[in-house]
Amino acid sequence: MSDFITANQKAWDKQAESQQIWSTPVDTETISEAKQGNWNIHLTPTPLPKEWLGDIKGKRILCLASAGGQQAPILAAAGAIVTVFDLSTKQLEQDRLVAVRDNLELEIVQGDMRSLHAFTNETFDLIFHPISNLYIPDVNPVWQECHRVLKTNGKLLASFFNPIVFVDDREKKPEEQDIIKPRFKMPFSELDALSSEQIAQKHQKQEAFVFGHSLTDLIGGQINVGFNIAGFLEDWQPTPRFVIDNYLPTFLATLAIKIG
Repeated sequence: MSDFITANQKAWDKQAESQQIWSTPVDTETISEAKQGNWNIHLTPTPLPKEWLGDIKGKRILCLASAGGQQAPILAAAGAIVTVFDLSTKQLEQDRLVAVRDNLELEIVQGDMRSLHAFTNETFDLIFHPISNLYIPDVNPVWQECHRVLKTNGKLLASFFNPIVFVDDREKKPEEQDIIKPRFKMPFSELDALSSEQIAQKHQKQEAFVFGHSLTDLIGGQINVGFNIAGFLEDWQPTPRFVIDNYLPTFLATLAIKIG
């Protein structure tokens, strides 16, 4: 169990080195546009509604588990005071690259999203947490820590996968690739679902281990720690990977407000 964090850190370091889709830094033109007030940010594939963020100038924002040189630099260029926090050293290097290149002030902190001990209570006005909690087995510590470090009336903007994407059989025969074959219940863990040989292969290939969570934990967990869910949206997978992606929007996002 303890090995999955190290494995996932290595997996994202590898993605950053090969500049995969969530590891490719934004260009200088994008930052210049953001400084002029022309910018978009993504929790899901579709740009986030601006009203979810509100006026971010001068606001303290934590980009949680969202390094890669994309969201944090844009928010900083748009006038926010931004801290980016992530497990992957190489992902954080992408943010540092953009900050140096485009003269941005950006605090960069490495750590596990389940423990924000680097920050005191009520530090941030807003937390931006794009899809990343599929890399941990329990999301509830994340919600607890987010609630602690947010100011009263602060916002948590989070996204995650609809848990239905984790129920399908992932070892289907080629002729079954267009068939939905439910196999797994929530919560889902690759550490439990895979054989020891398959786990060893993922370690060798430096592939991340993933976990599926119930809506009770993903949404109810936020409510349980003191958040009010003030916004909800669904979004479609632009490049379907699973059969179910073709039939319903599998990206979910919530706007939660700390009410006390």
